Amino acid sequence: MSVLKIGGGVALSAFRLDKLNAAIRAVEPGLTVTAGRFWHFVEVERDLGADERATLLRLLTYGEGCDDPAGRAVLVTPRIGTISPWSSKATDIARQCGLGPIRRIERGTVYGVAGDGDLTRVVALLHDRMTETVLPSLDGSDALFHHFSPRPLTHIDLLGHGRAAIEDANAAFGLALAPDEIDYLLAYFGELVFNASWVIDGEPRGESLFGMIRTTHQANPQGTVAAYSDNAAVMEGRTVRRFFADPVTGRYGFEDDLTHTLMKVETHNHPTAISPFPGAATGSGGEIRDEGATGRGSKPKAGLCGFSVSNLRIPGAERPWEGPASKPDRIASPLAIMIEGPIGAASFNNEFGRPNLAGYFRTYEATVGGTTRGYHKPIMLAGGIGNIRAQHAHKGEVPGGALLVQLGGPGMLIGMGGGAASSMSTGANTADLDFDSVQRGNAEIQRRAQEVIDRCWALGPANPILSIHDVGAGGLSNALPEIAHGAGRGARINLRA
Repeated sequence: MSVLKIGGGVALSAFRLDKLNAAIRAVEPGLTVTAGRFWHFVEVERDLGADERATLLRLLTYGEGCDDPAGRAVLVTPRIGTISPWSSKATDIARQCGLGPIRRIERGTVYGVAGDGDLTRVVALLHDRMTETVLPSLDGSDALFHHFSPRPLTHIDLLGHGRAAIEDANAAFGLALAPDEIDYLLAYFGELVFNASWVIDGEPRGESLFGMIRTTHQANPQGTVAAYSDNAAVMEGRTVRRFFADPVTGRYGFEDDLTHTLMKVETHNHPTAISPFPGAATGSGGEIRDEGATGRGSKPKAGLCGFSVSNLRIPGAERPWEGPASKPDRIASPLAIMIEGPIGAASFNNEFGRPNLAGYFRTYEATVGGTTRGYHKPIMLAGGIGNIRAQHAHKGEVPGGALLVQLGGPGMLIGMGGGAASSMSTGANTADLDFDSVQRGNAEIQRRAQEVIDRCWALGPANPILSIHDVGAGGLSNALPEIAHGAGRGARINLRA
């Protein structure tokens, strides 16, 4: 294997360059970014022929041309150990163009930094620590393609070390286990969800937390097809004329069908708090997957997003009541979340192919009795509605020997950290674990997965999907128990984008 390094065009528009330099002047006035240039890194199995190299160069020639920026060079690449969404698309295009020897293409940006000053003070402004890596030179880009053997299975010695074993794992992996959850694991070695018993003001409650939530539905079930039992709720619809492609002929047409409405709202507070754009993007992406993975497959239609943060403290427009900011350094500012979060959510929705039609934004912070309270741990809310055929509203029985299919992009070491950190108080997790809950929003791959689901449910009674579940926080460690626990509810098609 070898890695080709091919220079590209301008990476920063004049507007983005001015905005970046304004931020740099606030922390290190002596430094200025002169320009940013794309560089492409291509892992090949053998030397390319003349025609293959010419095709590759044509593919990687786009946008405005650019020479190497003046000043000290800073190379920013996708985070080592991950595959960027851009890479997935570019590699696929190259292979479709006959470039079989190419294993993978990645893209980085070289920034030129001029002036005298401490370069380390501005590096944080040049990259997103959650999704990107700063490398010392172009030669360092070979690290993007290092291949490692799978890590061995790790065991937690409960019998030998008892509670301390779980406490150590809780801290090391950022699992966000509460003391009572650790007690539960020690006692039952099981999975703790909402069905645990709980105590209020020292008095045990007869129903579980989830049971208490369900009482509303039990008291007023009218119009409900499914609630608290699947990835999204389903309410009764009516017979409508649906327009979709025939899975056999590929021709679009109308079909009268009893169709229900499904809906879902969830939060994705972390890592939106750390990295607003990719955090909010994958928040919307996860909610979309929940819609598609309802029943035996359904159709996401429209989305919403919302954000709750503390005082904005807009530079140059601070308000008298706002006071000084107080948050861990790695937590993004409320203003950054307000600006970048909605763009991230809308970006994923748009690229997936559904509109983000509604949302909200709220700021709140107040000092009462000497204690300042607010949305220091911000809320990112993602939701949406979709359609599902009545015949597919419930997951089916799965016989022995049924196939389990995982559909989508690579899982990588993501999911668990984000899911657990969402349950923690702001700043309670270590910075390294916060940034290790890396997100990879790939709306195009998710759209392709949804197209497969669409072709399946369009078959009506012949739908091959018996049960479906998305792979979200916790990865397969979350999805597989869903299969193991349901010999009768069965296997699922698992989605990862």
